[in-house]
Amino acid sequence: MSEVTTPPVLTAKDFATDQEVRWCPGCGDYSILKQVQTILPQIGIARENIVIISGIGCSSRFPYYMNTYGMHSIHGRATAIASGLKATRPELSIWIVTGDGDGLSIGGNHTIHLLRRNFNVNILLFNNQIYGLTKGQYSPTSEENKVTKSTPAGSLDHPFNPLALALGADASFIARSMDRDPKHLQQMLLRANGHIGASMLEIYQNCNIFNDGAFEIFTEKSTKSEEALFLEQGKPLIFGADKNKGIRLDGYKPVVVNLGEGMNADDLWIHDETDFFKAQILTRLFDDPAKEGHFPRPFGVFYAADRATYENSMELQIEEIIARKGPGNLDNLLQGKETWVIE
Repeated sequence: MSEVTTPPVLTAKDFATDQEVRWCPGCGDYSILKQVQTILPQIGIARENIVIISGIGCSSRFPYYMNTYGMHSIHGRATAIASGLKATRPELSIWIVTGDGDGLSIGGNHTIHLLRRNFNVNILLFNNQIYGLTKGQYSPTSEENKVTKSTPAGSLDHPFNPLALALGADASFIARSMDRDPKHLQQMLLRANGHIGASMLEIYQNCNIFNDGAFEIFTEKSTKSEEALFLEQGKPLIFGADKNKGIRLDGYKPVVVNLGEGMNADDLWIHDETDFFKAQILTRLFDDPAKEGHFPRPFGVFYAADRATYENSMELQIEEIIARKGPGNLDNLLQGKETWVIE
């Protein structure tokens, strides 16, 4: 009788490579890399069954620094490559690393179709609201009137709202975190991995060279409690340095209220990750932090739903066809049903 071997216990160091990490000193990508390497030992999957696929951009260096299988692919096409791999090797744990330029500009079309098809993969969208690798042009998520090298008079474009876009594509899981909150980011990475279906995790990532401080108001201790709203399933939407503010719904209109002024936690909006309509409202709490009376920016899981994955549906379809018609014939398929004889 052969002995049963126990898989080795992995640590974060087991997922690090010997490659020199070549991001700018202070880049938020270092933190994201660290948190991914920290949580992967916890998911119980062997390194040889984990694949990191990236496109083009600063974030796309990720596969070089991960001691797993991986591919540094072409601009905007990581989602397409990952879809093909998942369809043929559904047992693999596939992580797509992309940025706001790579995943929402040239790769935007591929991103929305992966989400609607619901392949069981994890999308990590590093959003720094700038093109970093090509040295500071405005991106699809840059704010209006953004002055950059490519828009010296200010951008006229209205920016994408990544999570609203994902929800519009019928994504089955959407969430948001940030590079400067390691514990929260780890929680969101684990939640994304645990979801069966396409998970879209937007990560606010500071580019300290070309867009430094873009998300400072959500990450700095002096402002974070007032400006960031952390979503927890089944709990009221409360924020503020003294936890004295909350959000309630007036019909479907969100309103910021002060607790203790005839208002208590039971009167507030209770977060429900399965409520598609309220998730749409949360994705639109997207005010300019400089505007007086604005809403805090939500972080956490906005929406999570059970839906059949593409690869499982495809496998069932193939099995049904084989059971009904027998094994296929490639020559007959290519030839088709209509032929002509040319004399």
